[in-house]
Amino acid sequence: MLRMIIGAAIGGALGFAYYKFVGCSSGTCPITSKPLNSILYGAVMGLLIS
Repeated sequence: MLRMIIGAAIGGALGFAYYKFVGCSSGTCPITSKPLNSILYGAVMGLLIS
């Protein structure tokens, strides 16, 4: 259980980092246009991988 929580937290942090440093300049990208979308997507991916 702890491994899943850590995986989701790391995924969320990486999702935010992707939004911050790569992001979407036009604002039309569905995942990277808003930080919440990037964080949630990263958390779900981190949870699935862990």
